[in-house]
Formats: sequence, C-alpha cells, structure tokens
Amino acid sequence: MHWYVDVLKKYAVFHGRARRQEYWMFAAFNVGIYILLMFVDGYAGNEIPSTLYTLAILLPSLGVTVRRLHDTDRSGWWCLIALLPLLGFIGMLIFTATDGTPGQNKHGVNPKEAQVFA
Repeated sequence: MHWYVDVLKKYAVFHGRARRQEYWMFAAFNVGIYILLMFVDGYAGNEIPSTLYTLAILLPSLGVTVRRLHDTDRSGWWCLIALLPLLGFIGMLIFTATDGTPGQNKHGVNPKEAQVFA
C-alpha cells in the first residue's frame, strides 16, 4: 500500500527516478481499483465513479511514468509513444519493464542504491 501512497504524495513530481517496483506496484493497485469500480459503475448504472478516479489519478500516473522513464535514462517525452496504437503500448511496456541504469544518470541517483544507504 505504501507504494501507492508514495506515488500520490509525489503526484506532480516529474524529475528524479522511480524504481520498477514503485511503478508496477502502483499500476497493479490501480488495476485492482478499476476492477472494483467496474462493479460500482454497473451497480450505479453509469461510469461516473471510474471517470472521477481516472481524472484524479491522471497526474500521479503521468508523474510516476516519467520518473520510470528517467530511471531507464530516457526523456519523459517518451510517454508520447503510448499514443501510437499497439506499438506504443508494446514500447511503453518494454521501457517500463527494463531495469534502470546502474549508478547515477542525468536524472539523478539510482533509487535502488539510494534505498540501500537510507
């Protein structure tokens, strides 16, 4: 649960780096919430709950995605590749699943190493 809350605390942070674990735990938690919201939407007879959640989580999702791309030493602008049908999804899947660059890169220190020393 703390992975989800940590991302929400940094909802508008587009600098620095995010570990794979931070990104994927946040994504997994969102999938769980969306599954619950599908039932709520069906019960309510509209899509208002899931739409409100999507709007609320848009900026934190974008922020953690940019930080994840930074961890792989890519610019945050690579998020735009997701706009391409199918190829964009596959590209982002590869980028976010790739291990981060070891040591420091132009976006900051490696979060794995920073966590070991903390």
